Amino acid sequence: MFNRNLIVVALIFLYGNLEVNCQMHEPDEIMPEFYAPLENWTVTQGRDIYFTCTVNNLGKYKVAWIKSDSKAILAIHTNLIAHNHRLTVTHNGHNTWKLHVFNVQKNDTGSYMCQINTQPMILQTGYLDVRIPPNILDEADIEGPGSAAMEGGTIRLRCRSTGKPEPKVHWKRKDNRHIVIRSDGAREKQESATVKGDTLELTNVHRTDMGKYLCIAKNNVPPTVSKEFNVQIHFHPMIKVTNQLVAAPTGSNVHIQCYVETSPKAMHSWAKVDGGDLMPNAKYKMSETPINEYSLQMDLTITSLEPKDFGSYLCIAKNALGKAEGTIRLQELHLPSAPTTSDVPEQEPEKYDEGVPTDSDDENFVLEGGEPTADGDDRSSNDQQRQQEQQKQPSVSTKKPPQTVHGGGSGGGNRGGGGGGVRHHDNKQRHGSVKGSGSGYPPRWLLVLTAVATVTLFRSPAVSRW
Repeated sequence: MFNRNLIVVALIFLYGNLEVNCQMHEPDEIMPEFYAPLENWTVTQGRDIYFTCTVNNLGKYKVAWIKSDSKAILAIHTNLIAHNHRLTVTHNGHNTWKLHVFNVQKNDTGSYMCQINTQPMILQTGYLDVRIPPNILDEADIEGPGSAAMEGGTIRLRCRSTGKPEPKVHWKRKDNRHIVIRSDGAREKQESATVKGDTLELTNVHRTDMGKYLCIAKNNVPPTVSKEFNVQIHFHPMIKVTNQLVAAPTGSNVHIQCYVETSPKAMHSWAKVDGGDLMPNAKYKMSETPINEYSLQMDLTITSLEPKDFGSYLCIAKNALGKAEGTIRLQELHLPSAPTTSDVPEQEPEKYDEGVPTDSDDENFVLEGGEPTADGDDRSSNDQQRQQEQQKQPSVSTKKPPQTVHGGGSGGGNRGGGGGGVRHHDNKQRHGSVKGSGSGYPPRWLLVLTAVATVTLFRSPAVSRW
């Protein structure tokens, strides 16, 4: 019995060895071999890729595609095993097989094997690295106090993101103003255009911190993404009046305005002291102009001012936290009346005396000693008598401009007619000012000489008098 069992074991071992030896040493068989290694891929999520497996001398063996990390068989030869519509296998009819992966996703990342079922198996591996753009999650965005707080409180914003590689997050204000980080009871503050980290904490907040903030995530895989956070700071309404006293004339249009700061939003209105609220109409035109997130300008235009329109006006802002008022006093402006032609006094024309001397003329008109006559008398005394007679004549008023007037005289025979005394009535000359020859009037010495010559002619016995 023992010998029989020993013979069976020996035959099994012998035949087994013979079979193994036959498989290992078939003299006519050429073993398969890979022509080129598989590719390694690094692509952005959503792209399409393929692995190429080229085998020479495949013979009776088969090519299979396997995902290394899960050990899942994807395809054998041209038959797709995995139930994945994004995978396909192609063969060129000769020695090349391709595994196509469409619209690659994060879970496609890993090693892929092209394997041949020889004994032992031969294989080669390629790696797929899927890069994923940043994404900001839609989970609870706010932690702690939230995105709204009273002035002086704290606001904490948090922004969670995913992507491969891991995104880096920073914060900035949408209007490009600096972010203010206060500490030590608002005594110290730091201003920066950006703040790094997925959490932004604002302490001792001020109304100027109000506005839109952006959380920006990027990992060098386009596109960069951002999310907007709206920060609200609440405070009691406040009104500023730049011109508290306005004056305008009756019949004109007047414009008054107030600057309002309030959060949350307030109800705005205009009223007249002791006159009730004003409603927009043809008489009162009202408008509001936003300045920033928490302030605006209130405008009121009053048309065709009447006496009853003058007085004090109120601009009013009221919200859930309180009420504020600003006062503007409107008073009448009295303009001076324009002068009319009847109000302008007439100016009397200046009188000029022609040929009649005045006191000032006598002062400026000095006769030199006359030439002696045949009688031996001095002509200067007769000249003074003649001058006094001329002063008794009435003066003549005229509106003509000043002009030089010559006294009339006649002469006979071979002697020419002599002229009378010459006087020039110029106001400046009366006050002693002497114009040069370029002024158009004869100099004083010439006037004196002419007067002397005239008197000499009248005193001469050879001249006939008529």
